Amino acid sequence: MARLPAGVVVVSARLGDEYRGLTASSLVSISLEPPLVLVGLERDSQTRAAVLETKAFSVSVLTRSQEFLADSFAGRAPAVDPQWRTLPHRLGTNGIPLLDGCAAWLECRLLQAHEAGDHVVCIGEVHAAAVGAGDPLILWDRSFWSLH
Repeated sequence: MARLPAGVVVVSARLGDEYRGLTASSLVSISLEPPLVLVGLERDSQTRAAVLETKAFSVSVLTRSQEFLADSFAGRAPAVDPQWRTLPHRLGTNGIPLLDGCAAWLECRLLQAHEAGDHVVCIGEVHAAAVGAGDPLILWDRSFWSLH
């Protein structure tokens, strides 16, 4: 599967006054009407637990210049504090953080969750979306790439 190029996103959730996030490359559009997306979340992650509890999540589609964010939310860089004080972000209409400077953003309501090996497959209905600027960050063969 490392030979299949994929976009890189940060899936975020909120639990009380703390924010959660993880890097994913499994975001898939599965329906236009209604607008539905599918994302796989690691079963042991705090983000998965928050999504399942609150039934909501957001997605920030990373740009090539945000590789450090992909590493941070994947646990390969310094940990992100629970209030995201050091990260430029804003709260979406659902109260969940969206990272600034992304190629696109989605705000979703969790419709279904299915256990799948070491992940939980989450299907979300998109209730808000926006387009940003910049080339998307691509994961291919275990390395980051861009379209250029």
